[in-house]
Amino acid sequence: MAIETPILVLGIETTCDETAAAVVERGNDGHGRILSNIVRSQIAEHAPFGGVVPEIAARAHVDMLDGIVATAMQEAGVTYAQLSGVAAAAGPGLIGGVIVGLTTAKAIALVHDTPLLAVNHLEAHALTPRLTDALAFPYCLFLASGGHTQIVAVLGVGNYVRLGTTVDDALGEAFDKVAKMLGLPYPGGPQVEHAANAGDATRFHFPRPMLGRPDANFSLSGLKTAVRNEASRMTPLEAQDINDLCAGFQAAVLDSIANRLDVGLQLFAEQFGPPTALVAAGGVAANQAIRGALRDVAARARTELIVPPPALCTDNGAMIAWAGAERLALGLTDALEAPPRARWRLDDNVEVPATFANTRAGF
Repeated sequence: MAIETPILVLGIETTCDETAAAVVERGNDGHGRILSNIVRSQIAEHAPFGGVVPEIAARAHVDMLDGIVATAMQEAGVTYAQLSGVAAAAGPGLIGGVIVGLTTAKAIALVHDTPLLAVNHLEAHALTPRLTDALAFPYCLFLASGGHTQIVAVLGVGNYVRLGTTVDDALGEAFDKVAKMLGLPYPGGPQVEHAANAGDATRFHFPRPMLGRPDANFSLSGLKTAVRNEASRMTPLEAQDINDLCAGFQAAVLDSIANRLDVGLQLFAEQFGPPTALVAAGGVAANQAIRGALRDVAARARTELIVPPPALCTDNGAMIAWAGAERLALGLTDALEAPPRARWRLDDNVEVPATFANTRAGF
């Protein structure tokens, strides 16, 4: 049964290396308000290893999550009795971390007799622009992070069609691997962007994988290999060599993104009509050069580009709470037996019942 009163949800996010909790309110008009949003990054713990170590991440979630949840509740100024539901990212992600967050949410739900929302982490990214911009369906999502690169038609809560995905590396993963092979510190994405700003993008011409294909899929493994081969040929590398390699790599990424999104938006329009917006989410959306390419893509498609604030593009509890609130507003809850999932495709989500169908124009 749909809930019509304002909805207050605690959200928990532990799928990777951010331990996060937030409290979000969804009003009767479908608009959202963030009451608290606490995120504790684990970059310092993982930096010596050049990437996220799952066991370290899970232990850090165990150590920090209770305190972060308490802080989120305190900053929001609410009690557990006031909550309409408690949401946790149930996947996809590093399974140890997912278990920590989901188990904590189940305990809160059980003790306080509160509905549980086992949220797909990707769905939370997909629904964030409805929290920040009250965006109406349907819209086109470009999700680009360390673990995911997808183009998704967001047709309604629980109703997603994947138009394109990566056949190998995710965008953020490719940035991190290029950084590591060039000796740049972790996290690699911002380091590559910084180096590229000081580099000559015309010195090296790297391949643009998948350009001209009728599907909207990505491939980045060959591009990454081309960078490695060029770097190996030039060893030892000078500082300017690294800058130029990063600039050439980023230029190839920008061309690939633009072409794949041009195709993805065309496929969207053919199947569902014009989108209300092109939305970018995930940590890669913080890259300013990529944002510029997305603006050009949106302009060619004659649609609006919406990029949530950086703090809501990367992993956070507010997006989990909001996705839970959106589902709770439609009467959708989960049993305490809801399983943690290391893999969980966004288009595997259960469709919203016909009685709760989402319209093109409204919320």
